[in-house]
Amino acid sequence: MRNLARALARTTALAAGLLAALPAAQAQSGASDGVVKIGILNDQSGVYADFGGRGSVEAARMAVEDFGGKVLGVPVQVVDADHQNKPDVASNIARQWYDTDKVDSIMELTTSSVALAVQGLSREKKKITIVDGAATTDLTGKQCTPYGFHWAYDTHALAVGTGGSLVENGGDTWFFLTADYAFGTALQNDTSKFVQAKGGKVLGGVRHPLSAQDFSSFLLQAQGSGAKIIGLANAGLDTSNSIKQAAEFGIVQGGQRLAALLFTLAEVHGIGLKAAQGIVLTEGFYWDLDDQNRAFAKRYMARFGRMPSMIQAGTYSSVTHYLKAVQAAGTDETEAVAKKMRELPVDDFFGRGGKVQANGRMVHEMYLFQVKSPAESKGPWDYYKHLATIPGDKAFLSAKDSGCPLTQ
Repeated sequence: MRNLARALARTTALAAGLLAALPAAQAQSGASDGVVKIGILNDQSGVYADFGGRGSVEAARMAVEDFGGKVLGVPVQVVDADHQNKPDVASNIARQWYDTDKVDSIMELTTSSVALAVQGLSREKKKITIVDGAATTDLTGKQCTPYGFHWAYDTHALAVGTGGSLVENGGDTWFFLTADYAFGTALQNDTSKFVQAKGGKVLGGVRHPLSAQDFSSFLLQAQGSGAKIIGLANAGLDTSNSIKQAAEFGIVQGGQRLAALLFTLAEVHGIGLKAAQGIVLTEGFYWDLDDQNRAFAKRYMARFGRMPSMIQAGTYSSVTHYLKAVQAAGTDETEAVAKKMRELPVDDFFGRGGKVQANGRMVHEMYLFQVKSPAESKGPWDYYKHLATIPGDKAFLSAKDSGCPLTQ
């Protein structure tokens, strides 16, 4: 009897020890609070609503479902919010998500000023951000962080693709019409450097406020410059409105060309082929490029009613890579996941052969397209002619050359 009592006591003590150790073990391995929560923070009601918007939320949910809805045995949740293109609004939402709602990672982050603000806060909170919708190279340059990643494209890739192509084809004088915030400044600066490196000249530029309605005075200045190329260093509805109003002034008919430096499928769809035809642009994704892209786009179309943009496809890719990193790390702890995100290759329809550099920049192929004329299009959403593929190491700055303090 005494032996039995001692055995029972040992068994009870062992069970108690295992139960006591469970919270500590869970903190080191597995999901820390029984759920992995991803926040999609972007513009859902303003100038960039079609650029990413609710479509990016849908892409994130697709990625989670395709992953199985769980990671490390716990559910994955997607939450979302509209930051209204305001850094202070975005920062307040992010702080609430981190401090109260236990969000593990924030993604998409359209609008460069917003992305920089949230990435800075996330560094303080030691949380991961993955930017799909914003463009400035500062995110993986001078303002890089150990937990910040940049996915779909950036201003350097746009400058290499669109700027390089136009200069090489005779467009050697430029005037910029630029959105007056971090993104527009970065896009103009990067494109200017590339134009000048190719032997071109920048004759000037003019800045316009975000969400401008009347571009007439800006376009008249661009027209009066005599530049062969008017570089539109803006995006979303600002680009669409610039192009439509440029047609009213007969700018293209007068011999000047428009360079839409950030122009996506959503904007082409919005203004139509008649207005957009002939425009050269750079994207990281096109639904009709190959069978893999078509397969994803068909599923997305069935859910959302329109073809995915580069931003929405990039969001799917970044959510998937994050979940793979959590799985590989065996925990949702930030340091371990960030390490795995840099180690794991990116191999999906968006980033085939992709790799994440030390500065957080995901390097992948970019593509140069020209918008078809109405006569060339064979049906709905058949908008692009593929002109060239730009290798990732040509499209993006290396970590060493990016200016990121982490790589110096």
